[in-house]
Amino acid sequence: MSTSSTYAVTGMTCGHCVSSVTEEVGEIAGVSDVRVELESGRMTVTSDAPLKAAAVRAAVEEAGYQLADAT
Repeated sequence: MSTSSTYAVTGMTCGHCVSSVTEEVGEIAGVSDVRVELESGRMTVTSDAPLKAAAVRAAVEEAGYQLADAT
């Protein structure tokens, strides 16, 4: 069974930003899908099991952006 979580990412301004965030978050173990909406800054992550917020935050920061509180 998979689980889905939605996060808010700040600082993205273009398609390259979306690609960077998608790539970094997609490398977290267990992640099966990452969908990022540039206009809203929303990111939906589907994974095999619930992810640790710290892992998601670290991946977003590695891409050069900030993770707001989970929604």
